[in-house]
Amino acid sequence: MRKLLVSTIMSLDGYVEGPGRDVMALPMDGFFDEHNLERQRAAGTLLLGATTYMGLKGYWPAVAENPAVSPAVAANPDMADLHRETGKRNNEMRKFVVSDSLTEDDTAPWTDSTTIVRRADAHKVVAELKEQPGKDILMFGSRTLWNDLLVAGLVDELHVMVGAAVLGGGTPAFGSGPVPSLRLVNTRRRDGSYNVLLRYQVVDRDDA
Repeated sequence: MRKLLVSTIMSLDGYVEGPGRDVMALPMDGFFDEHNLERQRAAGTLLLGATTYMGLKGYWPAVAENPAVSPAVAANPDMADLHRETGKRNNEMRKFVVSDSLTEDDTAPWTDSTTIVRRADAHKVVAELKEQPGKDILMFGSRTLWNDLLVAGLVDELHVMVGAAVLGGGTPAFGSGPVPSLRLVNTRRRDGSYNVLLRYQVVDRDDA
């Protein structure tokens, strides 16, 4: 059985987006990029909401071809290989996007690697994906979707990078649904970064 992992970043005061849905208000530094690539290497499938899917699709194919177009690489050329590999993995990995509005016409250049799942079918499809053999299922962004799956008991781990920023408003990381019990597995820091990575395991209700 495969694990479903969520990798996200939030501010010190608990927001995954700043006011006006400004995700760039979060300190997504090299540590964040390195962790996400690490998780991609251990995963075989990406599971995404429509907004995150369209954002990744509009960004990473160009970076895979030429990492210099990434602002992070422009600021630090040493990040080029990391961003090139991230872009290539995003291009190649199997992707499931949960949306009632997207069509196949919206998926280029990822059409061959993308399956669109309607919202009413999401829990069933995710449960079936988890039952299949293979590597992890990984979620980036997609706050509405992962909160829904978390409440439904389908998420196995939360990897939350807490950024050294206080936004004062925006989109809170967690919704209003009852969040299952979480067990802190480990914490990580990296020299040169003010962010802290918290890895939580979702506790089975029978074991809570």
